Amino acid sequence: MKVLMVHNRYRYSGGEDQVFRRESELLRSAGHHVLEYSRNNSEILEDGLLNKAKLGVQTLWARDSQQELRSILLRERPQVVHFHNTFPLISPAAYYPCQEAGIPVVQSLHNSRFMCPAATLFREGKICQDCLGKVVPWPGILHSCYRNSSLHTAAVAGMLTLHRLLGTWQDRVDAYIVFTEFFRQKFIEAGLPREKIFLKPHFLSTDPGIKQNDGDYALFIGRLAPEKGVATLLKAWESLGHVPLWVAGAGPMEQEVRRFSQTDQSIRMLPHLSQKECFDVIKGARFLIWPSGAETFGLVAIESFACGTSVIASRSNAMAEVVEDKKTGLHFEAGNPEDLAAKVEWAWTHPREMTAMGRAAREEYKLKYTAEQNYKLLMGIYSQAQSATAWKAA
Repeated sequence: MKVLMVHNRYRYSGGEDQVFRRESELLRSAGHHVLEYSRNNSEILEDGLLNKAKLGVQTLWARDSQQELRSILLRERPQVVHFHNTFPLISPAAYYPCQEAGIPVVQSLHNSRFMCPAATLFREGKICQDCLGKVVPWPGILHSCYRNSSLHTAAVAGMLTLHRLLGTWQDRVDAYIVFTEFFRQKFIEAGLPREKIFLKPHFLSTDPGIKQNDGDYALFIGRLAPEKGVATLLKAWESLGHVPLWVAGAGPMEQEVRRFSQTDQSIRMLPHLSQKECFDVIKGARFLIWPSGAETFGLVAIESFACGTSVIASRSNAMAEVVEDKKTGLHFEAGNPEDLAAKVEWAWTHPREMTAMGRAAREEYKLKYTAEQNYKLLMGIYSQAQSATAWKAA
């Protein structure tokens, strides 16, 4: 099968970029011909009103990306086009030439931007669903949710509104991929067609193997940002100075975390890690902490599972679905630093129980998150998308 993978890369590589790479490699390893079309946010020029205006137009309808994709489709004739991120340089306008050419469109829903302009479902330290189900997501503009700017938020809201009114989301996509049942239900509630949404979790390309010891520290790996629960983590550690905490990541709260670590010797900031180094650090941890308020999935959680390291996760949407309380880890009340501190204290003083949960997490990884299992799911979704396109053409 010839597959065209499409992705708007982020300025700083994250989970979505990893999934794009892993799925491309997965298909190639199975003998498929994989083409890639990508843009990168490093292309964006935001100085001056003219460049800002151009970016706003690009967000609504990226004609340059649309034309480039049309040329690729005519030249290569892929059997499926699989989109990952389209924001902001590719835009939903890219679906249109695919449908014109009779080529199935698959869209992975890596974040919640379809129902939240900020793509986080998070505002002022709490889960927020004010824009859910609204044709015009005006609360996001009112609160300047995207980049703390009403102007930037209006551009995203304009894109969402335009393509809702055009029926883009309903008619131009043949299959959507979500990663948890919780978010499948949320996207249905937000207006996507139930019959087009398919569940397929993330996976690891290679098995890192299970760790051999209990671990010597607690671990946080992720973007250092408010929606990732970093403030809750730091507040909890005010009473956990006897528990070593290693932190790996970058983001808007990085300097705040560094200042905190300078006054609390139990916290160690790690440099950028390679994939192998990341797995080594996970294997050396007693448990991973996943304090996010709202995420569609968490690659770091299944990386931890694969290493046999249990996870302490917030009792909220996708986190509660991926991590089973008292089996593969522990839950704490999202946004509650006292509850997180209590769970960390228990976990630190019960290494035998946490090791047992880590072994259960390893079994969960082997059952759900291997490349072999994921490949079967992905090909099944492609087949469904091809059937839908054939039905429309008949």
